Amino acid sequence: MAFEEKRAWVMILVSLAAYTLYVTTVLGRAGDGALADVAYAGTLLWTVGGAIVATIVAHIAMAVVGGPGADRTDERDREINQVSERIGQSMVVVGALAALILALAELRHFWIANAVYLAFVLSAVLSSFAKIVAYRKGGFQTW
Repeated sequence: MAFEEKRAWVMILVSLAAYTLYVTTVLGRAGDGALADVAYAGTLLWTVGGAIVATIVAHIAMAVVGGPGADRTDERDREINQVSERIGQSMVVVGALAALILALAELRHFWIANAVYLAFVLSAVLSSFAKIVAYRKGGFQTW
């Protein structure tokens, strides 16, 4: 398995784990009250920060275990990365539009922040999934 494919798997697992932890924590705090009244900002920042640190540590560990040159990339890796990142960025655009609509509707910050966070998670997952598929199928079809 290519190093970049392993990185994609790490990104999917860490992103989904962090988001699941965030949602579980926020829903657990809601109780019988309104969901938008829950203190979410600290939890959101900690889960995002924790996911970033976990991803960095996992990438370093994979590079160390793989030995010298394990994280080398070639032209195919760069092409797959470029196309998969474009695919994932579509979710950032969708999330930005959702946040814009929520802001124009003057909804509470809770909903806007959560729409943006979900868009980032979906972007990471979609981009990583596209990368894994490309590695498994031998690359992307060029037109």
